[in-house]
Amino acid sequence: MKPSRTSLFFHADFRRFWTADSVSQAGAAVTLVALPLAAIGTLHATPFETGLLVVFEYLAFLGIGLPAGAWVDRVRRRPVMIAGGIARAVLLGSIPLAYWLDVLTLAQLYAVAFGVSVCTVFFDVAYQSYLPHLVDDDRLLAANVRLESTRSIAQVGGPALGGVLVGALTAPVAIIVDAIGFGTSAFFLARIRSTEAKPEDRPDAKLRSEIGEGLRFVFGDSLLRAITFTAAISNMFATLGASMLLVLLNDELGLSPFLCSLVFTAEAVGGLLGSLVTARIAARFGQGRAMWLSVIGSGLLWTLALPMFQSDWRFAIGVVLQGLGWVVFMTFKLNSVTLRQQLCPKPMLGRMTASVRFVVWGAMPIGALAGSALGQSIGVRQAMWVGVLGELLAVIPVLLSPLRTMRELPTQPEHADSEAPAVA
Repeated sequence: MKPSRTSLFFHADFRRFWTADSVSQAGAAVTLVALPLAAIGTLHATPFETGLLVVFEYLAFLGIGLPAGAWVDRVRRRPVMIAGGIARAVLLGSIPLAYWLDVLTLAQLYAVAFGVSVCTVFFDVAYQSYLPHLVDDDRLLAANVRLESTRSIAQVGGPALGGVLVGALTAPVAIIVDAIGFGTSAFFLARIRSTEAKPEDRPDAKLRSEIGEGLRFVFGDSLLRAITFTAAISNMFATLGASMLLVLLNDELGLSPFLCSLVFTAEAVGGLLGSLVTARIAARFGQGRAMWLSVIGSGLLWTLALPMFQSDWRFAIGVVLQGLGWVVFMTFKLNSVTLRQQLCPKPMLGRMTASVRFVVWGAMPIGALAGSALGQSIGVRQAMWVGVLGELLAVIPVLLSPLRTMRELPTQPEHADSEAPAVA
């Protein structure tokens, strides 16, 4: 059956946007494995030093996330994304160059990780704010599902490729794949033909007041507040464990880079499968109920996976359970993103996204720092147990909200005055 002419298949600019995102995600999946292995294998970093690398990878969301959202709402989003892609390509490209010149240090890895996180803050805020301008509201969920599905496909092979490249070329050299990916992404974004309207000038608006508007919009709505806190708790404890994952697999268990990469590949496969069944699960249980069941189910699966990470046949079971956790978690993730985009007026999308990311992604460097300290003090696997058990607490905000019994998610914010952007 041929796709309808109204489908996203025939939306040329969405296809370019889609391709740009997929290419950059594939490259980022390589670096997901290669960057920490460069610290562990090439520079012989301790668990604490390796965990600090994860801290720097997310630190910018905590430091500049809020002003970035207010600023992005004042400009066209696509040039921001193009600049972010080019800058990340240059930063990551400096790592293999320094390695070839025999001057690579942990300090450079930290600096690159932080620089990339700064670019990612602006790129991601612009990215989620740009999509509703690119496609109609009635195709927004379908667009999010397609982006997440293809992103997962790109990430399926990325970690495994990263493991192979690290084994064959060393970790620093493997990172060049990500640099090329970000450069290619910027090229496809530059080819989008539709023109985004320039945001209306607000000469009297002040940055602080605009930041406040975004925060009030998110935390003044009980549904947005609930999914934001649930995602923040989940991210904090997930990053606590993730900061020690490669230390456990590669350094303590002695698994090869390729075997280490299989955990991330399983997560990507799980994300792909989860994105394909999200709509069916939501229809079966109701969207709100499916969201909290998703959080509980994924947390339990990840808890079962941890003791299976051993240097024998149990490792395969751990990999499968880790992937299944992502199959289940995607229902919460995709419905959360769509709910935020549906409830938010377009002029406030940047500020809303930045406010959510400030809390949700800002929790990640805190989790990584805690994981680094715990891994160094009480042991790597013990730190990961704190992470997986803590993730089970993430469901509490959603269970205490009206989402607990909702069958369909609303398309309007709770308060009528949220429909228009507030003025300073």
